[in-house]
Amino acid sequence: MPARDPPERRDGDGSREPKDSRDAVGRRGEDEAARYLRGIGYRIIAVRERVLRGDIDLIALDGRTVVFVEVRARSDTAHGHPAETIGHRKQRRLAELATVYIRRHRLEDCSVRIDVVTVTFTSSPDRPQVEHFQNAFDSPW
Repeated sequence: MPARDPPERRDGDGSREPKDSRDAVGRRGEDEAARYLRGIGYRIIAVRERVLRGDIDLIALDGRTVVFVEVRARSDTAHGHPAETIGHRKQRRLAELATVYIRRHRLEDCSVRIDVVTVTFTSSPDRPQVEHFQNAFDSPW
């Protein structure tokens, strides 16, 4: 059987990038975000937590606050800042997934927030640019 190219995804600008390449950047971004958060004192309690039919990238504790973290990673900023890719639909979905997680783990009495961490791998892949947006958008709690 002949070798096949990996599936492709279309970015918002219509460009094509192999799915495996995007997945690799995403996984590296999650690793970098977790490293960054640990460095500022967060305790990572889950990575790529499956909830309903979706994933929460990172779940962490910041003191006594449960933090749901959406990670956005890009290999460059040619098509805009990574945080710009989180629209209202994605925000609602993250809040929905977090709410299910809270109920499932009986965390209704805990302080909760949603953060966004962006990771941009620029010309120096060993030193990505990491930005952290605490309480990035309103949630239903």
